[in-house]
Formats: sequence, C-alpha cells, structure tokens
Amino acid sequence: MKWYALFVRTGEEEHVRLHLERVLSDREMRILIPKRKIIERRGGRNCEKIKTLLPGYVLIKADMSQELYYELKTVPNLIRVLRDESEPVEVLEREIAVILALTDNGDVIDFSSVYKEGNAIRVVDGPLKGLEGIIESYDHRKKRIKIRLDFMGRTRRIDLGAHLVDVYKLSDIKCTTVSMEK
Repeated sequence: MKWYALFVRTGEEEHVRLHLERVLSDREMRILIPKRKIIERRGGRNCEKIKTLLPGYVLIKADMSQELYYELKTVPNLIRVLRDESEPVEVLEREIAVILALTDNGDVIDFSSVYKEGNAIRVVDGPLKGLEGIIESYDHRKKRIKIRLDFMGRTRRIDLGAHLVDVYKLSDIKCTTVSMEK
C-alpha cells in the first residue's frame, strides 16, 4: 500500500473522510487529515484551536487500482486525485514520514515545548523533538513555531503550537520551568 493525496474543497476534508469510510468500508485503506493545535487570541483571551495542517488535502494509504481511482472520482467535494499525465502520484515516503512523526500516528499535532538558546531554538518535548532542523522561527506573542515542510514537491511554511520553556543552569543540574504568559 502507498500514500496518495486527494485534492478536496477546502473545509470539506472531514466530509470526504466520512464519505470514504462509509462507501469504501470494505477496502483496506487508511485516511489521514493532519491537524494542528494552536493558540489563538479571541476577545483578549487565549483559546486552543485545532486547524487543518494542509487545507484542501486528504491523504489515503491504499492499493491504488483503476477501480479504486474511478470510485474516488465519484466522492462529493473531491476535486481530483493528484496525478501526473498517466497515473496517480504517490506521496514520497520521506514526506509522509515527517507528517506521521509530527502527528504521532494520529491526526492532531500537539504542542511542543521549546526554549531559545541564543539564536537557536531547541525542542525539549512534544512532536517536534528530534526534528529541530526544520524549525525556522518562534513567535513569542502567538506561541507558535514556524517550520518548513516538504509536501508533494513544494516547500510549505506551517505554524505549529509551542510553549516556551525557560531553562536555568544551577551547578550542573538543569531545572525546567514552564513560563505562562497571560
């Protein structure tokens, strides 16, 4: 089985998932709509929101055949299966591996804990731990990290939620405290 990308109407990703689960329930298929948790400021208060990571895309892992391809084309709100001139294009394993690592094989990318060391940003906990090379910046006010993600031959910049952690060095012991700005 290989991963494929379906281009759907933005905002209709969950409807497409439900339709696929209902109509193609007899097929062995995994459906993934990566989402992210972020903090938004509404009315002077911080609110936790879940937003789609790649709006307009639904990822499926399936054995693509002509029969499945034509069944997918009948799904409402599905614009097209991403393809080249002759056949559907599979999502590269290295691209999907990053998304699966971030989502921890679920659907939602949780918050990461980070701290700044000079100009470098270090991830101490969460889904970005170990993927520090893709981090571009940290927005202190919005509590978000901006990362680079390669997907379907394009480099995208994506905001993910993160909490800033202050690390103090006392003798040779590190004490970690989470700073809670209001």
